[in-house]
Amino acid sequence: MNQILASHILVGTDSQALALKAELDKGANFEQLAMQHSTCPSKQFGGSLGFFGPGKMVKEFEAAAYSTEVGHVSNPIKTQFGYHLIKRIY
Repeated sequence: MNQILASHILVGTDSQALALKAELDKGANFEQLAMQHSTCPSKQFGGSLGFFGPGKMVKEFEAAAYSTEVGHVSNPIKTQFGYHLIKRIY
């Protein structure tokens, strides 16, 4: 697997993640929502995680990131850190 480029929004509950996903599905701006709601330091960059390859993220996150189509946002993914919405950019 090659490296991918992705952003994410990290929140504490499934209900928060589902509410944000609904907003995104209606056309909300991912980067703005990340800056407003994410608890990850990446929020200052609109949720951008930059490029990463296999083995760099926790397994649940990595599996979801690689299986999300470019240009799409994943459904909420639970990891030890909370609930993520992952936007695959490349």
